[in-house]
Amino acid sequence: MSASLWRHRDFLLLWSGRTLSEVGDAVSMLAIPLLAVTVLDASAVQVGILNATRMVAYLFLSLPAGVWVDRMRKRPLMVACHLVRAGLVASVAVGAWAGWVTMAHLWTVALLAGVCTVLYETAHQSFLPSVVAGNQLLDANGKLTTTYSVSQIAGYGVGGALVSALGVARTAGVDALAYLVNALSLLLIRRSEDPPAGARRRDFRRELGAGLAFVFRHPVMPRLVAASASFNLFSQMIFALAVLYLVRDLRLSDHLVGVVLALTTLGGIIGGLASARLGRLVGTARIIWLAPLGLGWTVLLVPVAQPGWGPVAYTIGMAGMGALFAIYNAAAVSYRQRVCPPEMLGRMTASIRFVIFGVMPAGALAGGLLGSWWGERPTLWIAAVGVWASGLLLYFSPLRRWRDLPDDATTPDGGPPPTRLPAPHGRSPVDPAGTAVGGVRGG
Repeated sequence: MSASLWRHRDFLLLWSGRTLSEVGDAVSMLAIPLLAVTVLDASAVQVGILNATRMVAYLFLSLPAGVWVDRMRKRPLMVACHLVRAGLVASVAVGAWAGWVTMAHLWTVALLAGVCTVLYETAHQSFLPSVVAGNQLLDANGKLTTTYSVSQIAGYGVGGALVSALGVARTAGVDALAYLVNALSLLLIRRSEDPPAGARRRDFRRELGAGLAFVFRHPVMPRLVAASASFNLFSQMIFALAVLYLVRDLRLSDHLVGVVLALTTLGGIIGGLASARLGRLVGTARIIWLAPLGLGWTVLLVPVAQPGWGPVAYTIGMAGMGALFAIYNAAAVSYRQRVCPPEMLGRMTASIRFVIFGVMPAGALAGGLLGSWWGERPTLWIAAVGVWASGLLLYFSPLRRWRDLPDDATTPDGGPPPTRLPAPHGRSPVDPAGTAVGGVRGG
């Protein structure tokens, strides 16, 4: 039986710092689009571009980021990313206060902050297994997922109040301080990282190819990648139009927009808290397709919403989507971390994120363009149906024949494991299913 994470000092530091920075993120994600819509009178297309530029770094940086992260210590990189993001967000606050902020400025900040986010998130998923043991990963990821939802509630709620009291200009600066505190919490972690795996000669393309081959020759991961990419594509269409839809279609005030966005994250809290227990109860494989099909239909309530009672329907629909994402992500990410050799965690994470996050800018841009051409509500219908239908990619796959996801190379249909990859530069050969000769470190 694993020790409680509530008494794990280093995890609590990692967790608390991330929580505070995510509160700041939520404040900025409310304040900056509101700044664009209410101060700069941005169109649906401009708002879509703003969301797309925030995520476009996943397309051009995810794969090399995995190689770089595997070559270096993760904690210093994460600290540096926080410091840069603090400066970028502070520039928005100063620009808005001084009156010279423009959409081009917001797009530039979103792009550069996205670069830092790609590096930070790749390093964070690779850093977590060095902080907690392997049998604590599902619990740790569940707590981090819950934290994200709690942070969204706090951030949107506080952000809505701050926007009403201080205006969007001053509110945008809150995130900078949160990043600085998170950087400090990382520096206080005592547990040292293992040094990066050494090699006599570095071959960037070979290392990059090994990460991609690990993921796409694996018997399970390609199925998870396809479903995750579909979820992200359609959900980003919804997120791109969220503030615009709430302000212009449902006619909510700035403060009520913050309240509604805060309440929508309740589903993520419930899903994150319940993820480990549900995985044990119904099976870690079964929960992956049960969550989207059982909860995905609630997203259809989003385009149904009308002025008056509509915010209730919108909140329920988005909360349902948050719950399914929390449950799904906790199980899928924990499995990936357990089966992947430590020296390949960065490249594995980056290869998957290249696909599943690479589609997010396309989803955001599509949401903005379709919202401008056809209107917000018809676009939200397309996106809501797409979110629910993404679960079918998992249901109509061999995954549903399993109760639990195993730690070996057995395929869901009982077939043989994929071909073993050659050992790079004299290292132990790595099995695509995640077992290195000599064993996999559990933490």
